[in-house]
Amino acid sequence: MARDRIYLDHAATTPVLAEARSAIGEALEHWANPSSPHADGRAARAALEEARARIAEALGWRHDVILTSGATEAIAIAAARAGGGRRLLGATEHDAVVAAMGADAEVIPVDERGLVDLAALAQALGGGPALVAIQQVNNETGVIQPVAQIADKVRATGSLLLADCAQGAGKIALPDADFIALSAHKLGGPPGLGALLVKDIATLAPSGGQEKGYRRGTENLPAAAGLAAALQSRAFADAMPRLTELRAQLEEAIASAGGLVVAGKSERIATIGAYAMPGVSSASQLVQLDLTGIAVSAGSACSSGSMKPSRVLEAMAVPPEIAGCVIRISFGPDTSADDVDRMLTEWRRLAAKAGARAA
Repeated sequence: MARDRIYLDHAATTPVLAEARSAIGEALEHWANPSSPHADGRAARAALEEARARIAEALGWRHDVILTSGATEAIAIAAARAGGGRRLLGATEHDAVVAAMGADAEVIPVDERGLVDLAALAQALGGGPALVAIQQVNNETGVIQPVAQIADKVRATGSLLLADCAQGAGKIALPDADFIALSAHKLGGPPGLGALLVKDIATLAPSGGQEKGYRRGTENLPAAAGLAAALQSRAFADAMPRLTELRAQLEEAIASAGGLVVAGKSERIATIGAYAMPGVSSASQLVQLDLTGIAVSAGSACSSGSMKPSRVLEAMAVPPEIAGCVIRISFGPDTSADDVDRMLTEWRRLAAKAGARAA
């Protein structure tokens, strides 16, 4: 990436931290298969288990950690093999959750703030035990769900809670859930690795193979070491207070320039914000900002390339004429005040140009 470019799409993926790159390089010295019984394999196994322990410690997790290829696979494992019977999910879940939970899953609505309708959830739980998938942080708007309240309702009915924490892990405290999915490349670790945290392994059916029989495939030791190092660096966690202030400055300026903050009244993570520039399409904003050297997105990286209407914004009852003008700006630990100032300069320029055309 050219040095004069500004990257504000960290929710899609964030640069691999120096600590993670160093750990990956060191782990590559243990090139043997961790499942091999010989001395080389045992050395690789020891390094893998050390990385697993460091991941758990950094996350404050005292239960099982199943290493996967990413949050998508972690979600798919839980959705397919967890107990709980029926499947329920929030209306603003990531596409990976929607696909994994299946076409028969019952969708729990959200309100205009993007928060799960707790009354509707309670009613749905009245139908018997279920696996309930509720994300910790929305990947398009940054809205933080009241997972503690949701967990109480879920457990009261003998159900299980799956929390997609891809956008929250390593940044804010993990919720109390039965299953937690996370992805290394969202927090400064390498792409191609994630984890499923499991509170009670008995609630998950084994598949055979590696990871104590719960996930097939040769373990990725270098990537696991990279995830452990990224978490232990606390790069995101330590930057959160500063990013909270930066995001507040960004939003105040956007609002003063005629922009709209999506879910501005909800509790949101500091690293993600969604903003509408009325009268200027999301696609036009992306192209024009990219030409000035600024990278942003229009919602989830998994679907923004298609430029289809956002399911998340639709579920929140955002009017189509506004939803079609929303972009996502997401921060990383190195995002600076200068980055935000330059973004705002371009935002104001685009907004003024749109206003002049409309006059």
